[in-house]
Amino acid sequence: MKYVYFIILLLGFCACKNGTREKSMIPKDGEVLSIENAKGFSITKFNGYSILKVKTPWPGAENELVYLLKEQGTGVPEDIHYDQVIEVPIKKVIVTSTTHIPALEALETENSLVGFPGLNYISSTKTRARIANQQISELGQNEDLNTEVLIELSPDAVIGFSINASNKSYETVQKTGIPVIYNGDWTEQTPLGKAEWIKFFGVLYGKENKAEKIFNQIKYEYLSAKELAKNADYSPKVISGSMYNDKWYMPYGNSWQARFIKDANGRYLYADTQGDGSLSLAFESVLEKAEDAEIWVSSGQFTSYEQLFNESSHYHRFKAVKNKNVYSVSLTQGETGGILFYELGPQRPDLILKDLVSIFHPELEIDHEPVFYKALK
Repeated sequence: MKYVYFIILLLGFCACKNGTREKSMIPKDGEVLSIENAKGFSITKFNGYSILKVKTPWPGAENELVYLLKEQGTGVPEDIHYDQVIEVPIKKVIVTSTTHIPALEALETENSLVGFPGLNYISSTKTRARIANQQISELGQNEDLNTEVLIELSPDAVIGFSINASNKSYETVQKTGIPVIYNGDWTEQTPLGKAEWIKFFGVLYGKENKAEKIFNQIKYEYLSAKELAKNADYSPKVISGSMYNDKWYMPYGNSWQARFIKDANGRYLYADTQGDGSLSLAFESVLEKAEDAEIWVSSGQFTSYEQLFNESSHYHRFKAVKNKNVYSVSLTQGETGGILFYELGPQRPDLILKDLVSIFHPELEIDHEPVFYKALK
């Protein structure tokens, strides 16, 4: 019996010890970097290493992901639970979303990019020049990466994104010893929240201070434009989205896109809706509610009124169409057809907001040349 009790106690002790190790806390003596608007990540710096936590790698994620970023020449701390260890600053990287590229360029680290899935989607002239010089390899599709080419490139890290916890390509990559770091910038609900993810890249490259300065300037410009819009005497009625397969897809009122309309002092006609993804509406219901909307922004793939009317002659019935107040992001494209808005917009919400303020309130005479939203031809 004494032997049995000893075994039970020993197993209990081991279980407690292992449980403590699995749930080990991050030391409290670190410097927590300021994250003001983003909800999905945090950074804590220590002597020789940093802890990067990604709280929302995808919608509904049950667990946060912990990345230990150790500086060259330092050891890995014991008794800290982490999902991946990465040596920083990283020298070679693969990113998987065009939204990652503006951060690399802003931090002046774009030369570290060695591979990307879907090169034709990239709009940046600077990165396209590197593609033309065969300095960036094609990796296929994000859902089905060419892992053979990726492994040959031997990056220090792959910056991935996923809609859920299942991604076989990333699992294959991680088995080879190449760390995959999930970036959840796209899950943020506010413009400044998305933009602040430049600090995520800053800590990977040892450029935390530069990332902080870049974000602070973007935030200043954004808030200044928002304050200017408040001076307008009138808030125009606004609709967004476009038709696809007999359905009009409209941003929810709690979405990233709707927040821009609100901050630009526009009256979004679907501001009282809430949800994830997009509203799916019948054309007739949109016509009934929004026929008199003065401005229509983000009109899908259309670049001209001719295209609009070829799709449906019923568009003539909207006031915004009659008065030529339809604006599309599809008029600003890269040389291979990538739409700049989807690449640069999340990193530069200040430019998006200034576009909308200049459209909604031309009387304010904002000194701004449209970047994304341009009038249909």
